[in-house]
Amino acid sequence: MSSSQPQSQPQQQAQPNVFDVLWEDRDVRFDINVQDMCMRRGEKVIDLLDSIEDTKGNNGERGRLFVTNLRIVWHSTSMPRVNLSIGFTCVLNIQVRTGSSKLRGPTDALYILTKCNNTRFEFIFTNLVPGNPRLFTTVMAVQKAYETTKMYRDLKLRAAIVQNKSLRLLPLEQVYNKVDGAWNLSSDQGNLGTFFITNVRLVWFANMNENFNISVPYLQIRSIKVRDSKFGMALVLESSLQSGGFVLGFRVDPVEKLHEVVKEIQSLHRVYSTSPIFGVEFEHGDNPGNIEELVIENLPDDVDIVEDDEPSDAFAAYFADGNKQKDRPPVFSEELGLAIEKLKDGFTLSNLWEVVEHK
Repeated sequence: MSSSQPQSQPQQQAQPNVFDVLWEDRDVRFDINVQDMCMRRGEKVIDLLDSIEDTKGNNGERGRLFVTNLRIVWHSTSMPRVNLSIGFTCVLNIQVRTGSSKLRGPTDALYILTKCNNTRFEFIFTNLVPGNPRLFTTVMAVQKAYETTKMYRDLKLRAAIVQNKSLRLLPLEQVYNKVDGAWNLSSDQGNLGTFFITNVRLVWFANMNENFNISVPYLQIRSIKVRDSKFGMALVLESSLQSGGFVLGFRVDPVEKLHEVVKEIQSLHRVYSTSPIFGVEFEHGDNPGNIEELVIENLPDDVDIVEDDEPSDAFAAYFADGNKQKDRPPVFSEELGLAIEKLKDGFTLSNLWEVVEHK
């Protein structure tokens, strides 16, 4: 990608794989380099929209927006090095409200509130093509699909994943092996249970209590080894730091069967590394809902537009709390019965709770 020629579509990365830290869906980044703009393995472009304005940080600038199964990417058409990458994990709230675009004037815009590393950012995108609701419907539908498929990507403990001793399969999941007599070595005496080995994860549950279980996606596994323990030779899984850095031990008898199980898991892990399954599936034929039902009453935008000839801060331009540099003085809230930070002018406690209610 160069500053004079905008890239028509993100390219697929050749090197990164599942063993790299997955940041695309878990981070908000500004002005990223060409490599980070590219799709990682398993990441797919779901929709591409031209003539999208970044109304919050680059008002008046025409750009292009990609919606993938992991994130939203926007870049300026005239200067692609001016760009944004918004991971779906960071999204707190998506709304359609009236915004003020330099290119279209007052019009419906997509407001995205995010939180990353304890900092809140607000993004506003406006479709410069009148009468086209795809910006709203696609982003909202893909975000919903992402939220409902976390089991593909996140390590889960004591989840509702087993019913009547059978694994509740995910839509894209296939069971390759069921290993009976697998001991979980997390306690002094161990717990006898059952292993399910699938194309996307490992699942273990206790035979005496199927609610005592763990689901470990291959995405979150750092290493798969056989080690000696006080229980004898055991399968040891190390999870990623992202998922908590757990070390999980399991014993399978006899030892020959243990080595067969480990070899199978390592093989499936390598296959997954080549072509990860993130679980987010969306087709343009899907009905994302009526956009008229998504439009809500407009709230005034308290952020001033920075003129083009003034220096700008790509990071600060998207703060959800304007140019706040320090906490406001505490005041007593009769509604809550305790001291709180003074709210910005024009805001109420009800406004703040709306973010939680619509999450």
